[in-house]
Amino acid sequence: MNDQSMIVIYSIAGAILLLLIIKSIILVDEKTVYVIQRLGKFKRMANAGFGLIIPFIDRKAGVLNLRIQQLDVDVETKTHDDVFVHVRVSVQYQVMSSKLHEAFYALDNAKHQIASYVYDDVRAEVPKMELDDVFAKKEDIAVAVRHNLGESMDDYGYLIIKALVTDIDPDSHVKESMNRINAAKRDKEATMEEAEAAKIRIVKAAEADAESKRLSGEGIAQQRLEIVRGFKESVEDFQKSLKNITHEEVMQFVLMTQYFDTLNSIGSNGKNSAVLIPHTPSAMADFQQQIIKGTLVGNSLKESIEDAKGKDIG
Repeated sequence: MNDQSMIVIYSIAGAILLLLIIKSIILVDEKTVYVIQRLGKFKRMANAGFGLIIPFIDRKAGVLNLRIQQLDVDVETKTHDDVFVHVRVSVQYQVMSSKLHEAFYALDNAKHQIASYVYDDVRAEVPKMELDDVFAKKEDIAVAVRHNLGESMDDYGYLIIKALVTDIDPDSHVKESMNRINAAKRDKEATMEEAEAAKIRIVKAAEADAESKRLSGEGIAQQRLEIVRGFKESVEDFQKSLKNITHEEVMQFVLMTQYFDTLNSIGSNGKNSAVLIPHTPSAMADFQQQIIKGTLVGNSLKESIEDAKGKDIG
């Protein structure tokens, strides 16, 4: 065998040896496990890092992801009040390190199995509720799914970390009806608030008017008291200054003064159109006689009442 043939043989042997070395080396990523089979039978689990296998005898049968994974499942079901809804459930799960063999060999497709359990649990829970309760109690649905799914998948090596109801979508016609109902409720509340505000304005206006009239009445009463006090002081001043003047003369003088003051006030008000007033000297005398008669009648009535009370006591 010549040198050229030897070189070819060594080259082929070297290439085969290099191929065997490459085939015998495996590099496993972090949070990943390789399933190693030998001649079709499970041999071991290769953890993260550098590893060796027997080329063409051992082989990588599969890969298990140890990270937390999420599966979104859309379920169409019907509520207790016969409304069809689309419910999306997001399931977070993880392969259990203590049950790697079961996680790989027990189920042909773990995701399909998880989705089947979610379908079953959601369609068992939602038909018990009315549509409003589905929105209000979505956490109860998620808890029920997680509990039932966790018990079922534990035997297969999968840990169910959490289940979330991320979306509830009723039929489009139902959503339009719900929006109209909500709009009507808000319009009703707005109308009630406006009516209450109008009521408050009316009540406050009435209270203000009543308070204004009360104050006006108090002012008029106070004005009359001051006028009476002024009359009293005027009469007393007349009696002090003029010893021989009678009460009737003083009253006539005061009434005359008030009479002319009234005429002056009427004349100075441009809004007055026409006022008919008896304007004769005898008119003032008649006015005075009427006041005197009224006073006498009042005194007589007072004396009669006092005499009647005295007889009843006796």
